Amino acid sequence: MLKIAVDAFGGDNAPDEVVKGAVSAVKEYDVTVILTGDKSKLEECFSRLGLSKDGIEIVDADGIIEIEDDPKQILKEKKDCSMGKALALAASGEADAMVSAGSTAALVMGGTLTVKRIKGVKRPAMAPILPGTDGNYILLDGGANLDCRPEMIKQFAVMGSIYMERIMGTKSPKVGLLNVGAEEEKGRELEQGAYEALKESGLNFIGNVEGRDAALGTADVIVTDGFTGNIYLKTVEGMGKFMKTALKRLFFRNLGTKIAALLSKKGINELTKTMDYRETGGSPLLGTAKPVIKAHGSSDALAFKNAIRQAKEFCEKNVIEEIERVLSQASEKNND
Repeated sequence: MLKIAVDAFGGDNAPDEVVKGAVSAVKEYDVTVILTGDKSKLEECFSRLGLSKDGIEIVDADGIIEIEDDPKQILKEKKDCSMGKALALAASGEADAMVSAGSTAALVMGGTLTVKRIKGVKRPAMAPILPGTDGNYILLDGGANLDCRPEMIKQFAVMGSIYMERIMGTKSPKVGLLNVGAEEEKGRELEQGAYEALKESGLNFIGNVEGRDAALGTADVIVTDGFTGNIYLKTVEGMGKFMKTALKRLFFRNLGTKIAALLSKKGINELTKTMDYRETGGSPLLGTAKPVIKAHGSSDALAFKNAIRQAKEFCEKNVIEEIERVLSQASEKNND
């Protein structure tokens, strides 16, 4: 049975929502969950919520790493905090994967230097799964690496394609390079170099993709540097919140619009579910030697449950082994 380490004190709604999500995941996905954090507080949480600890293990930890903390503290001063303990369990093999809704910067630092990189990976990339008109697509890098080189973006495309094929079931995923125009010569030196690298990658590279087209089914894998990717990601999240607010205002304007809302309820619910990050679970940090999943900071029990499911699928579908195989083949080819 797979063991998933979960940082029980990472995120806005910890530890209650983490605990509830973990209990649900144990029942639904046949995994063991190792919760890391203050043991006495977790014991009190289980008792107060009236939840069973069947399938749950607790590993005591010393404090948490805050968003405002220097991320490097996860390696030394705060290596024994709830996130640090979960990372260490994955690194040692005591857990098969780890999940946290805590500091993204600290998780990237710990994932890279505690769990460590897959052999051949230059930099792990944060890879959020986003909703599109024709299904989900993956964005790399969502913010782990602000400065990139063309060969790093090529690796992001390789890892993203493998994830989409293995986890999301997308055959021959289409790869697009996020850029300011569709023409080949567009962009900075980085984009121009990445374009050439992607053309020769053997991937299903379809060329440049503008931000306005990224969610319209143009590509299954969108690659860019972490600076651009994080701005794009936050813009998409902001527009999603705006649309939700605008729809509420529209449908509750008067009696006629309320009736229209009632008649459209099923479609609205389907759209809302499609855009709900909780249904996905979290963003994988692709390129680490063990699965590391970053859950949204405001995750609730449903989101944590799905993040644990996501970690389980990551393990079962051998994503890391496939990345290792592809990168090893590419290295051998370059050395010939």
